[in-house]
Amino acid sequence: MPLALLALAIGAFGIGTTEFVIMGLLPEVAADYQVSIPTAGHLVTGYGLGVVLGAPLMTVLGTRVSRKRMLMLLMGLFIAGNLLSAVAPAFGLMLAGRVVASLAHGAFFGIGSVVAADLVAPEKKAGAIAMMFTGLTVANVVGVPLGTFVGQAAGWRTTFVIVAVLGVLGLLGVARLVPEQPKPEGVRLRHELAAFRNVQVLLAMAMTVLGFGGVFAAITYITPMMTDAAGYADGSVTWLLVLFGLGMVGGNWVGGRFADRALMPLLYVSLGALALVLALFTLTAHNKVAAAVTLTLIGAFGFATVPPLQKRVLDQASGAPTLASAVNIGAFNLGNSLAAWLGGLVIAAGLGITAPNWVGALLAGSALLLAFLSRALERREGSRAGRVVAANTPARPAATAAHH
Repeated sequence: MPLALLALAIGAFGIGTTEFVIMGLLPEVAADYQVSIPTAGHLVTGYGLGVVLGAPLMTVLGTRVSRKRMLMLLMGLFIAGNLLSAVAPAFGLMLAGRVVASLAHGAFFGIGSVVAADLVAPEKKAGAIAMMFTGLTVANVVGVPLGTFVGQAAGWRTTFVIVAVLGVLGLLGVARLVPEQPKPEGVRLRHELAAFRNVQVLLAMAMTVLGFGGVFAAITYITPMMTDAAGYADGSVTWLLVLFGLGMVGGNWVGGRFADRALMPLLYVSLGALALVLALFTLTAHNKVAAAVTLTLIGAFGFATVPPLQKRVLDQASGAPTLASAVNIGAFNLGNSLAAWLGGLVIAAGLGITAPNWVGALLAGSALLLAFLSRALERREGSRAGRVVAANTPARPAATAAHH
């Protein structure tokens, strides 16, 4: 794998840290601003919606400059947003900082996915995408737990200062290691938008929204869930997040390894298993050991869906992949926002701190149904195309004579 993928992974590490670290610090932020946990959950929802809006917006703007330069500009935006979050005196400004940082997220991963795929042979594309996303998964093993520990010990604002520093490292890594790639000739917005007329692209994005959204239904409220339901101390959340991150690393590796070989079967297995473990988490969340094991499995099965879903979008939108790739990253975060919001609703409705797990199970199960639908439509289109080819193929002339 090219060394440039390391630079993309460094940027992904910083972005992954700021995206997920808020889960471990939700009680501290809520207490500091004197708001409820469901209200503090808007920091997750707002970030996700910012990614949804920023992914297409920043990608369209990025068609005017080289991909490397755009990646550097996005990291600068990320740094500014996290610094604003670190110094925000009011909850509204904190939310604004989260949104500013989130604007870089979708376009970075979207453009980065295209760059990563272009750096390797066709049969290694999913592996290259997974390599970039390794930064996101490693953030959950190192960055998020460390950020949670620092935030609980020295104040959550310190964590966001550190995240801004990670952004600086990501910016330097892109500048140093990513090769200069000129803007592809002939790229036009109308051409990029044409990919969204493909029903398979839309189905893949819907699977992304619902599938990974199921993970966030549970993970957004993991700190109060583990302390109130499982009985863990506040300090235990750090190593619980490490377990979740290790699960993500394993799932990302499996997803990257097998998506190039058996993409749809991988989605069937990962989405089905994810729905099952999220449903079980409603019960296992009340036992310390079972909760830790289930949390690891959620990370593994959840992130095993990421490389195949991203590759499926790239495959189906092969003629105009940049915008579709970025919008699919936005779809991940639309799912995150939807799940965080729905999770807050069921908690506020008095259904219990573990109720978001049922929300997640239903979302993941819905994604599995869409995967089956997508495959069925694909087979029907293949059969139809085969019949058209057969109908248009001239019949062989009958033998005119026999040799005696």
